[in-house]
Amino acid sequence: MLSFESDYIQGAHPAILQRLVETNMEVVSGYGKDPYCDSAKEKIRTACECPDADIWFLVGGTQTNQAVISGMLKTYEGVVAAETGHVNVHEAGAIEYSGHKVLGIPQQDGKIAAEDLEQYLRDFYQDGSYDHMVFPGMVYISHPTEYGTLYTEKELQDISAICRSYKIPLFLDGARLGYGLVSHQTDVTLPMIAKYCDVFYIGGTKVGALCGEAVVFTKNNAPKHFLTIIKQRGALLAKGRLLGIQFDTLFTDNLYMQISRHAIDMAERLKEIIKENGYKFYLESPTNQQFVILENEQLKKLEEQVAVGFWEKADEDHTVVRFATSWATDCQEIEKLRDLFSSGFVKGGLSSR
Repeated sequence: MLSFESDYIQGAHPAILQRLVETNMEVVSGYGKDPYCDSAKEKIRTACECPDADIWFLVGGTQTNQAVISGMLKTYEGVVAAETGHVNVHEAGAIEYSGHKVLGIPQQDGKIAAEDLEQYLRDFYQDGSYDHMVFPGMVYISHPTEYGTLYTEKELQDISAICRSYKIPLFLDGARLGYGLVSHQTDVTLPMIAKYCDVFYIGGTKVGALCGEAVVFTKNNAPKHFLTIIKQRGALLAKGRLLGIQFDTLFTDNLYMQISRHAIDMAERLKEIIKENGYKFYLESPTNQQFVILENEQLKKLEEQVAVGFWEKADEDHTVVRFATSWATDCQEIEKLRDLFSSGFVKGGLSSR
């Protein structure tokens, strides 16, 4: 059974496991106050070209989004996000559970446009009764987006400028950040993200770590007592070293970028297979997530031999599915998928033609 279901179905990169074993019996302080967390923070600051960045390690993406958003917003504020944004769709109301509303605005392929954001903010403050409404207190974007699409530097710059004109922070969700940074179709770098965003996080869970995300506050703007906020939301790991060691390893010898690039290379080969066999893309993503439209009967046959992720119904007879590569995708898995598609799924009777 082949699996392209997601990019967090394997464990951790072997270099991380090796380092965890080597340091297993060392005695260090907890809650991130250890030399490995300190070392990882310095390496991330260097990679971001942001020497004053305030960095925190949290256990997972949903906890990170909730801690950052609820920690930075005032009680009467909400967070502006694409209607398809992860915090609006796939986090089980975690933001609303913290007492803050997600304010959805129109999107195109997962991205919000600067002009739509500006129009939303302008309309809010032109409403004479805005004091009775939830204030837009932050803007949330993800890079890559839910649809594997990427912002350009110009788009980030424009969104950032609007946020600054309205004096609200820009928060970038980087759960799959590595895959976006090494895409063949990007002009965005880590230092650019640090420049344009007030806070962002570097995803580890989906990019080689067992778990963990690294939050980077770039403007000396971390919420007061942020450690306490993290703990309240169940995102503080007592054995903080486990996160520090993982990120210290990922940011040693450019490992984070190298393993991300492997996922992109595998995704490009996967795209070739899909095109060669006449299947239709829902959209062509430049990252590790590929979205394909299949007839429902085709999907049933496919799932007998390949695990993929359900995305959405295209219509009554077709389904959009996601193929995801990762740092751990094996070349042999790609070739087996090629053979399977090329055979027309003779055993299962699947053919797109």
